[in-house]
Amino acid sequence: MKLEIKNQVIDNLVEIINNSNHVYIADTLGLNAALTSNLRRECYSKDVKLVVAKNTLLKKAIEKSDKDLSELFQILSGPTSVMFSETGNVPAKLIKEFRKSNKTEKPVLKGAYVEDGFYIGDENIDALASIKSKEELLGELITLLQTPARNIISALQSGGNTITGVLKTLEEKGE
Repeated sequence: MKLEIKNQVIDNLVEIINNSNHVYIADTLGLNAALTSNLRRECYSKDVKLVVAKNTLLKKAIEKSDKDLSELFQILSGPTSVMFSETGNVPAKLIKEFRKSNKTEKPVLKGAYVEDGFYIGDENIDALASIKSKEELLGELITLLQTPARNIISALQSGGNTITGVLKTLEEKGE
């Protein structure tokens, strides 16, 4: 590969790394062409960018990027596929679903950078899949905030809109 092409690949990787909040590094060696194509389709449908890169070029891109992902250097050996995502748990869920639906052990998670933390090794796939996304956390927070208001509205409606009715209803709920 010519130096100018290598530099172009590195620059493209730097741009992707800088624009992605979450990075997963996996080993997809052993997947046949059909399974690799299915994996790419799944990634595309879930807004996960899948890139196969040489370890030396990926390391140089990480060094040039704005993020300190140097902890991932230890896993840059052998075949490397990189998944970039805006939602932290999507690639982990995608990997688990892909393995299950295709009855394969690949891709194997080498490591990930998710929610400002590093996860090294495939044993972390379940933990990564269970991390809640920002949207899920906001939804839960809104639900929690709405619950007391719903209780008061319910009490007002069931008590006939009178203070006595409200007090009586709240008293009954307390028992």
